[in-house]
Amino acid sequence: MFQSLGDRLQSVFDSLRGRGRLSESDVKAALREVRVALLEADVALEVARDFTKRVEAKAIGSETLMSLTPDQRVIAIVRDELQDLLGGQAKQPELISDHNIWLMMGLQGAGKTTTVGKLAYHFKAKGRRPLLVAADTQRPAARDQLEVLAQRVGVPILKVEDGESPGTTKARLDEALSRDFRDLVLVDTADRLQIDEALMSELAELAELLAPSERLLVIDAMTGQQSLPVARTFDERIGVSGLVLSKMDGDARGGAALSAASVTGRPVFYAGTSERLDGLEPFRPDRIAGRILGMGDVLTLIEKAEALELNQDEAASARKPSEFSLEDMLVQMRSIKKMGSFSEILGMLPGANRLLPAGAEVDEGELARVEAILSSMTDGERRSPRVLNASRRRRIATGSGTTVQDVNRLIKNYEQMKKLMKQMGRGGRGGGLPFA
Repeated sequence: MFQSLGDRLQSVFDSLRGRGRLSESDVKAALREVRVALLEADVALEVARDFTKRVEAKAIGSETLMSLTPDQRVIAIVRDELQDLLGGQAKQPELISDHNIWLMMGLQGAGKTTTVGKLAYHFKAKGRRPLLVAADTQRPAARDQLEVLAQRVGVPILKVEDGESPGTTKARLDEALSRDFRDLVLVDTADRLQIDEALMSELAELAELLAPSERLLVIDAMTGQQSLPVARTFDERIGVSGLVLSKMDGDARGGAALSAASVTGRPVFYAGTSERLDGLEPFRPDRIAGRILGMGDVLTLIEKAEALELNQDEAASARKPSEFSLEDMLVQMRSIKKMGSFSEILGMLPGANRLLPAGAEVDEGELARVEAILSSMTDGERRSPRVLNASRRRRIATGSGTTVQDVNRLIKNYEQMKKLMKQMGRGGRGGGLPFA
């Protein structure tokens, strides 16, 4: 989402590097470009203007301009202000010991129901006992969609009936909790195509009866800043304690994500990073600011890697370089895929976006073809690649929907990688992936 903005900002800062000294006019010219980049990213005009004013006030001074590295000082100021723009310090909803009711709100299409499922998955993995309440009786199949998500996560669900009053819903919820202890209740309320007075009144009544500990508004990060006035309306009528930005993995300009905390005055708690159930991350302004400015986000990458926790079979595959097989390569590839797309992983590495030509992207399709080839081999073939004669390679190519040349290229890359591993003296975990 922030790729275009990040490229523009990094281009601006490249123009400042290596000059030795910077004048006030140099800084002002650079900040004009920064303001244009923010506006092109669909950041609210007032937010972009205030941002550049704050940076200018701190950057134009003897302490910065007379320093030995004025360009680095300016970049550091931009990074700090960008973090403040995104919300400052990372914040998370408060969870008390045994009674947490979260009211989930949003406009239709924002991804609210999917977010409810992701939150259930996230907190179940942390030892919580979630209960989902399907209270969206307006959108066709919304309750069925949440029921499917509940089954996938492995948590119970309470489905609100058509025409059921908020008072009845509260009574049924109390009765369900008395039978089965649950310490986190996620209430999926009705979507709104727009601010509908009748539905808002119904939502306000439900909020009053349930007395939720958190009132979270899901905002589609791809809709841009026009979604933010809606947030203010929800806050005035119902009260909003925090935001969840969905679809942060999209290719929109990111105006809502950059402006949300500043415009609404409410913290962003979570960001949806993919369609998968595990595609939800705590929103950390400092790390996102680093990604935008090309400084990477190594901490998040490390956390993703640690969360994989190799099982015994995978751990056993970390063998000596001489024993590294195609089976180990497949295990590594599948483990890394759990961390997200390769484009996402590259975005977390400092300066990695500059390794690719302008406009170029990682060919995720090529990676899928490699996995298909490996999956089409038998266990014996992956463990002993030397048995792969011409007829076996033809069979593998047919089974994977690729060509014999693709299979040959994979084997060649594997042999080169294995040879390099021997030279470097690494174990199996040091292996990379066979890019064509």
